[in-house]
Amino acid sequence: MTGPGEPVETVEPVEPVRMLAANVVLWRRHGEGGQGQRPGTKMFKGGSKVYVHDLVSGWEGCQVIGRPRHGRGYRSAYLAIRHLHGFRPVLVRSPAVLRIAEGSVFADKEDAEDYAVLLEYRAWDLRSGASRGRPHPEPCHCHECLTLRPHR
Repeated sequence: MTGPGEPVETVEPVEPVRMLAANVVLWRRHGEGGQGQRPGTKMFKGGSKVYVHDLVSGWEGCQVIGRPRHGRGYRSAYLAIRHLHGFRPVLVRSPAVLRIAEGSVFADKEDAEDYAVLLEYRAWDLRSGASRGRPHPEPCHCHECLTLRPHR
């Protein structure tokens, strides 16, 4: 706090940058034959918005930044791409996210959109191939069943 006559510190506005955002799947299959179901992931609740800032292990996983289930602020964590959906380019203004990301940005909007489509397809392919040929539990809440099931 400043007293009378002391200079007031000003915070310079942060220039927004383009990154990829995605959401964590609401439910995921796990266990032997994919018969178990768990909400979200260990670190993030289902539906949480995360920012992708680095791909690792050959399009199988990525480093993401998001608000964790427990705790405050933003955290960086490794997440399998199959646990994400809804990839899209967004403008990020949060200094906390930009501090963690350190340069994982897209200069061109079209490049970011193309990359988002590729990641969405890869995530769908990994989700559908994880338990290929095995029946889904009944009732199943996995991402494919929730998005492909007709609404009543």
